[in-house]
Amino acid sequence: MLKSLLARLWAAWGLLSFVSSFLLILLPSMMSHLYRDERKGQLFFMQVSRIWMRCWLTLIGCRLHIRGAFRVKKGKVFIVVFNHRSLLDVPLSAPFVPGGNKTIGKISFARVPLFGWFYKRGAVLVDRQNERSRRKSYEQMRRVLRLGIHMCIYPEGTRNRSNEPLKPFFDGAFRLSKETGVPILPCIIRGTAESLPIDRPFYLWPHALSMEFLDPISPEEYQTVADLKQATFNKMRDSIVSEQTL
Repeated sequence: MLKSLLARLWAAWGLLSFVSSFLLILLPSMMSHLYRDERKGQLFFMQVSRIWMRCWLTLIGCRLHIRGAFRVKKGKVFIVVFNHRSLLDVPLSAPFVPGGNKTIGKISFARVPLFGWFYKRGAVLVDRQNERSRRKSYEQMRRVLRLGIHMCIYPEGTRNRSNEPLKPFFDGAFRLSKETGVPILPCIIRGTAESLPIDRPFYLWPHALSMEFLDPISPEEYQTVADLKQATFNKMRDSIVSEQTL
């Protein structure tokens, strides 16, 4: 009972500190639009986002450890895929991928006052209920990759509420990889479900967080989208399970 009460008070602090710190970095982040080179502008935007998230995570008592970042080779573009168990995954993931990147995001978030400006700068927007929007977002992701900017995708689609390590993956990220030849880079996020649980409203608890980049997966090694998807699923599931059994 005491922990639940403290966690709700900490959630209030988390929300207040998030909004306050966001207002401080909004203008600097929008300076990314001054770059004529979109790739450099996106890199600047991510650098500002990373500083913001480092500060905010410190304020809420969540220490972040990143492993395997050396696998993100400079000058190489990737489709980065993450597991997804918490809303905390969203501000955590893209800012800490080395290099400029964009994430696939819900168009509804872009309608939030002020935050929508920031969100649109860092995301390829999609309305999943609209077929035309899905096709348009897919072409935008291809363009992002051609520019040398990473694409960040949650292949589970939504947060995993099950007891399984991962939900079944959708095809999108893997079809994109096969069609463009861009490798898949799996990344495992840990600790966010303990800090911001999916089944507890307005609850936040300080907890150690980590991101682990696994070995890239070349689409050329697999004949079909289904094979590539399954290989990625197996690699990520095995990494999650092996960590849980330690």
